[in-house]
Amino acid sequence: MNKLINQSIAILVPCYNEELTVAAIVRDFNACLPQAVVYVFDNNSKDATVRLAREAGAVVRSVPLQGKGNVIRRMFADVDADIYIMVDGDNTYDASVAPRLAEKLVDEGLDMVVGTRVSTEQEAYRFGHRFGNRMLTGSVAAVFGNTFTDMLSGYRVFSRRYAKSFAAHSAGFETETELTVHALELRMPVAEVETIYRSRPEGSVSKLNTYRDGIRILWTIIKLFKTEKPLAFFSLAFFAFMLAALGFALPLLQTYLDTGLVPRLPTAILSVALSLFGVISLNCGLILDTVTKGRIEQKRFAYLAISGPRVKNA
Repeated sequence: MNKLINQSIAILVPCYNEELTVAAIVRDFNACLPQAVVYVFDNNSKDATVRLAREAGAVVRSVPLQGKGNVIRRMFADVDADIYIMVDGDNTYDASVAPRLAEKLVDEGLDMVVGTRVSTEQEAYRFGHRFGNRMLTGSVAAVFGNTFTDMLSGYRVFSRRYAKSFAAHSAGFETETELTVHALELRMPVAEVETIYRSRPEGSVSKLNTYRDGIRILWTIIKLFKTEKPLAFFSLAFFAFMLAALGFALPLLQTYLDTGLVPRLPTAILSVALSLFGVISLNCGLILDTVTKGRIEQKRFAYLAISGPRVKNA
């Protein structure tokens, strides 16, 4: 804890209708990190979330644009701190682990530490969520590199330079994917620490829809693949078009070699068109790859303009 005394720490809690849990979260984090400021960012709650958060001692901010990604965008923009600890407002994460996560960030000069969920409670971490998390985490690992085992965890610690260099394009629950890809894209030093994941208290309802949000996250991975790895993305399109073109052209070629005729002219035109689409796709990938490298360099410069986490002398 001594390493965190001179660090300004912000606890960031995105909330939407969390009246059953928000007060306990504020009290627990105030007890574990008394020097920190707890910010509750309310996202149009219809219950007593705002009142109970204020009574518990939190600084409450309102975000009218619905969606967790919109809330995180405002969090990182509005709050200044050396260390940012983000935790979901459902009281499923262990507040007592927060000092250890923050100390690891400072000790090792990291930019993000993810609280990897460990749970023996079936209701806390349902099979569908586990399977979806593994599938989506594996998809990101295949494209951007294998660094995390729990990409969708809502318990994370960030450095200031991470928070202030994160563009936050996502609007909803797919924001965790974007948080992960941002770190992988800039090759930031990151780590994971296991933390207990509990069930929601009785009466508290999850805002995550397994299938709808899972599809949105998968679509976000595809869009990030196109945006951040355009050469690989459009090369796949190139090979797909060329294989289709060859599939149509080979029978025509065989007929032409046997008879000297091309009896199916529309098929020949389709094959040529598919080949052209393939060449255009490859050219798009080559051009966008150059643009993307320049954009990543600019993001890297913005990231390096802010000093990283370090132990401060008393």
